[in-house]
Amino acid sequence: MTLPVERILQSILVLRGEKVMLDADLAAMYGVETGALVRAVKRNPERFPSDFMFQLSPEEWSGLKCQLGISNARGGRPTAPYAFTEQGVAMLSRVPRSDRALMKPPVKAKKPIGFRSKP
Repeated sequence: MTLPVERILQSILVLRGEKVMLDADLAAMYGVETGALVRAVKRNPERFPSDFMFQLSPEEWSGLKCQLGISNARGGRPTAPYAFTEQGVAMLSRVPRSDRALMKPPVKAKKPIGFRSKP
């Protein structure tokens, strides 16, 4: 699946002086639920240091909701979203398959590549 560049560019925000993407936007792009993405990250905390991701403060989240026109109506998110830097987005693709990797593993080649087997 290829995502339009415009869709990706619209999802990039600047927070704390960093270009970031929010967990919900990344989850939508990967085709998973936001909760599943966050759980996978929490299962692998060593892979996501503070320069790879951070959770928005209540003030940042409140300001962002106003800026994006998100209502406070019932059924919204109970917690502030996580923001992922470019390195954090790249790391999401490296979450091991056993931890429900967020990106599908490469498809195996139908024909062997490289060395030929001996007859």
